[in-house]
Amino acid sequence: MGVAIRRAGEADREDVTRLLDEAFQDDPVSSWVFPDEDHRRRTHPLLMGAFLDLVLDAGHVDVTEDGSACALWLSIPAGAHEEDEEGPARLREAVDPGNERVELIARLTAEVHPAGAAHEYLWMIAVRPGRQGEGLGTALIQHVLERCDGEGRAAYLEASGERSRGLYERLGFGFTGRAVALPAGPLMWPMWREPVRRPLGELSDGA
Repeated sequence: MGVAIRRAGEADREDVTRLLDEAFQDDPVSSWVFPDEDHRRRTHPLLMGAFLDLVLDAGHVDVTEDGSACALWLSIPAGAHEEDEEGPARLREAVDPGNERVELIARLTAEVHPAGAAHEYLWMIAVRPGRQGEGLGTALIQHVLERCDGEGRAAYLEASGERSRGLYERLGFGFTGRAVALPAGPLMWPMWREPVRRPLGELSDGA
């Protein structure tokens, strides 16, 4: 049975923010940004909400019909990847002004973001704890990758763990060669996927 996917809107903001918070509370990168657990419980939802607002404004959010998983995507045009120099500082000020790591992670990921070809950027993907391992995340990614293949468009993301990196490799992503090394923290792996050229008339196997 396929996974029903729809486009999220402003009315979904509260539910999607909660989903992102639940999914990433104990993620290695979130734990690095907010090392104090009590502070993370209070402040992490603000960061997730800020990320969601950015993507709702400039990209799109796919969510499974039952609300158990979501994917945040930005469409990056061809040409030089222009940086918003003040964006990371504004993010820090809005979320956690005393925490330089909020700003630093935004700057470090921006530094390694590829420039040149147009691509779809998977900003974040989240699956509710207890529903992980059911293929929901894969379905959300493939939903966009099929369109990328049809349009001849590349895709990009940053993996935040070995498990997720393995999943993305199975979907055709490859490590770009330059990891993001968070100071005294975990690694993040930028990954790129070229579109798959399918023969004309190729039929789905119905899987």
